[in-house]
Amino acid sequence: MSTDSITWPHTETAAYPLVDKLHEWVATVDHKRLGILYILYALVFLVIGGIEAGIIRIQLIRAHNDFVSPQVFNRMFTMHGTTMIFFVVMPLVFGFANYLIPLMIGARDMAFPRLNAFSFWLTAFGGLLLYFSLVGANGLYGAGNAPDVGWFAYAPLTSRTFSVGHSTDFWTLALLVSGFGSIGTAINILTTILCMRCPGMSLAKMPLLAWLNLVMSGLVVLAVSPLTAAQLMLLVDRYLGGHFFDTQAGGSAVIWMHFFWVFGHPEVYVLVIPAFAFASEIIPVFSRKAIFGYPVMVAATICIGFIGMSVWAHHMFTVGMSSAANTFFVISTMAIAVPTGIKIFNWLATMWGGKIEFKTPMLFCVAFLFQFLVAGLTGIMLGSAPFNWQLGNSYFVVAHFHYVIVGGILFTIFGAFYYWFPKMSGKMYSETLGKLHFWLFLIGFHLTFDFMHIPG
Repeated sequence: MSTDSITWPHTETAAYPLVDKLHEWVATVDHKRLGILYILYALVFLVIGGIEAGIIRIQLIRAHNDFVSPQVFNRMFTMHGTTMIFFVVMPLVFGFANYLIPLMIGARDMAFPRLNAFSFWLTAFGGLLLYFSLVGANGLYGAGNAPDVGWFAYAPLTSRTFSVGHSTDFWTLALLVSGFGSIGTAINILTTILCMRCPGMSLAKMPLLAWLNLVMSGLVVLAVSPLTAAQLMLLVDRYLGGHFFDTQAGGSAVIWMHFFWVFGHPEVYVLVIPAFAFASEIIPVFSRKAIFGYPVMVAATICIGFIGMSVWAHHMFTVGMSSAANTFFVISTMAIAVPTGIKIFNWLATMWGGKIEFKTPMLFCVAFLFQFLVAGLTGIMLGSAPFNWQLGNSYFVVAHFHYVIVGGILFTIFGAFYYWFPKMSGKMYSETLGKLHFWLFLIGFHLTFDFMHIPG
């Protein structure tokens, strides 16, 4: 055997041009890079949505405040709600799903990599289109620019009589475009999980994160489609002489509410089921125990998916539905608390007797358990029709909703961010800064939303 040494010729590696790096990221179809792009995109809009929330709270800090005009306040309210739901939490959920699911089920990539990239850029373009309304939607006679019809856009506020100019059109088109992106990503996740698992990984052996994202993707396909149909109907009303939501021409404003909430309440589960998935991954690791009751957790998730499609009209108790309809939606709302409660018991049972280590991700998940319990209890209160008649559209509803979205979902997303940050970046986060983030966020959250239950 030869022992002659080999001398490599001296070569210099040219610096990789920044433009080429950017092009790689923009043109990528890799699931990891697309997952990171989703997360970075969502964090940018989280800052924007937070600024809008700050403007809302400054205006409401005292009576007869003139920080912003009533018109600007309505725009901030609309843009804050739309941004946080469609362009912060949904992209965060899809980002983690994109990055983690192929790794967890042993797939090389998502089933349709180019559809994956196309779906991301549709979502990104939808967000940019919404905010282009600030400069591109000036209406006639000094009409507003940004949408001001509320994030739920109830009729008749969206009619051309009450929404002059094109601000509502930008809202409609932005949600249409991003909705197609969401459906594309959901189909991709469904196909990947059902068809691309590694040999030997049956459905009964999948990680809980994959199971929960499977249910979430099914809900996206079922729930976003009615919203897309409603947006098309609204465009027909505004520009083609339709009267779907025009009560003076035989239409019904309540039909819009049904279309919106048949999307809107399953959307809550679209966002919270991945939060459950993060908690189901993080809590066992920092408790040093396997998850308690894996089959029951899967069954509870499937139950939530089915029942979650039948509770939408508990948002509409105040519109005057029939007693039979009220009764049905009260019962379905109470029923969905059962599988949700099972999950909380399973997480607590996982922690019971474990060697718990309170690292930053675990702190966020422990706070989530308490806060989501409160959110669920106030949801049960609002699910009682007579109680809801008194509290509809009050601060109590605002507090409940933010306990779910912020106290439940955003806390677990931050926990997931810290948990998988070393995997995604190759660097370890600072535990001190992470815990500082947790305590500041926890205190700020409770100071903001606990007291809203009282005036409600």
